[in-house]
Amino acid sequence: MSYTIYVPCDTTAVSVGADKLAHALSTQAQQAGIELKLVRNGSRGLFWLEPLVEVETAQGRVAYGPVRPSDLASLWEAEFFKGGEHPLKLGLTEDIPFLKQQERLTFARVGVIDPVSVNDYEAQGGWLGLRNALTLTQDDIVSAVTASGLRGRGGAAFPTGIKWQTVLTADSEQKYIVCNADEGDSGTFSDRMLMEGDPFCLIEGMVIAGLAVGANQGYIYLRSEYPRAFNTLKTAIVQAQAAGFLGSNILNSGQAFDLEVRLGAGAYICGEETALLESLEGKRGQVRAKPPLPAIQGLFGKPTVVNNVVTLASVPVILAKGAAFYANYGRGRSRGTLAFQLAGNIKHGGLVEKAFGLSLHELLYEFGGGSQSGKPLRTVQVGGPLGAYIPAEYFNLPLDYEALAQQEFMIGHGGVVAFDDTVDMAKMAQFAMEFCVEESCGKCTPCRIGSVRGVEVIERIRKGEERDTNLELLKSLCDTMINGSLCAMGGMTPFPVLSALKYFPADFGVTAAPKV
Repeated sequence: MSYTIYVPCDTTAVSVGADKLAHALSTQAQQAGIELKLVRNGSRGLFWLEPLVEVETAQGRVAYGPVRPSDLASLWEAEFFKGGEHPLKLGLTEDIPFLKQQERLTFARVGVIDPVSVNDYEAQGGWLGLRNALTLTQDDIVSAVTASGLRGRGGAAFPTGIKWQTVLTADSEQKYIVCNADEGDSGTFSDRMLMEGDPFCLIEGMVIAGLAVGANQGYIYLRSEYPRAFNTLKTAIVQAQAAGFLGSNILNSGQAFDLEVRLGAGAYICGEETALLESLEGKRGQVRAKPPLPAIQGLFGKPTVVNNVVTLASVPVILAKGAAFYANYGRGRSRGTLAFQLAGNIKHGGLVEKAFGLSLHELLYEFGGGSQSGKPLRTVQVGGPLGAYIPAEYFNLPLDYEALAQQEFMIGHGGVVAFDDTVDMAKMAQFAMEFCVEESCGKCTPCRIGSVRGVEVIERIRKGEERDTNLELLKSLCDTMINGSLCAMGGMTPFPVLSALKYFPADFGVTAAPKV
């Protein structure tokens, strides 16, 4: 009798020994004369339980974790491959509360399938969105995406349907689809998880985008720090081509779409769409002035859709189940789901896909379990290194674009980095400026010079040197960066600085922040 066991190939799981565990499992099965089918799946996103081993049983998949090679002797003795009892047994995977309470639409297959198996993908509902799209007109596809309420999941939250409509109506014989997979924000990993765990979902979304706007060429711009995602994507593209889902005649429809993966060179600024396009063209990654917008004049001067991984990977479920199905999740103008990523000082770090509208408190305590240190959570930074610090008194805010924007916060890419009450917020404000110094493309003065001056000013404030004068200078400097920078790199660097000063003035040695 053959037994099926799943061990993740996700980078997070591998970093804590998943490869060694998979090898040890195979070796011991051979020695015991047990026929074992070992599937390397993506991660379920329960990172504190990695490596999470799952076993196929008649009742469903049973999870054990975290499993170390030293646990294998007792696991074999308990016949875990049959779902046997063991201290590491977590029960049915789908019943683990962290997973059961989620609403997985985009990440429905991540951790479930073999990432590079076309058959596994199709058996779990893959390619249905593409097949439906092939029966629709371009206007119908764009209308479905528009009606779904899908907005860019990379930070700016621009309505995806409007961007696609602009490219569709642009007059050009050549158009492009570009996936921004340069996931560089601190505390974010949803793009990587999806590319490593369900690459066909991204491929399908890009093909649908190509059909919608009349583009026959796509590029995935991938950050160089993701070698596993790179190899997985390359393998998946070859598999998709062989199965007829990519190439010159998609599913015998006469429609064409080709796809390539290009590696970045480690620059954070290339997460900005115009700097990304410059890099993709083989130039230095510097921000372009807008207008013209990439939708009008993008890659190689042609109309280009630029969306991030999760945005494009959300398209297949919309085309498969309908715009109304997707729009039924969420609230207000924030429709659908978002993959929130819990990191920092958090007990249960990982990925939580939920409809917009849950609170930070629910996310941090019901899913995250509070701080890893056991101390009270003082603040979280939401939206990456350019996001504001949200104090505990705002943890009951609903997580949607407008509710956070009203308080001058943002969701961004969905990264949530938690800090307990030992954090020095003046130091974190200085770090924000230091990050900008390191990552600025250098094209505009407010960002290039302002960040350097910002570090110097905050250092003086922390040392108590002419504190009131330097606080006013910091306020003026932030105003210049916000209003004078060419892109969001310099324009948003003041957000974490000003929020730290506003909500945690004591860390700067004052009782109240100067008005900004």
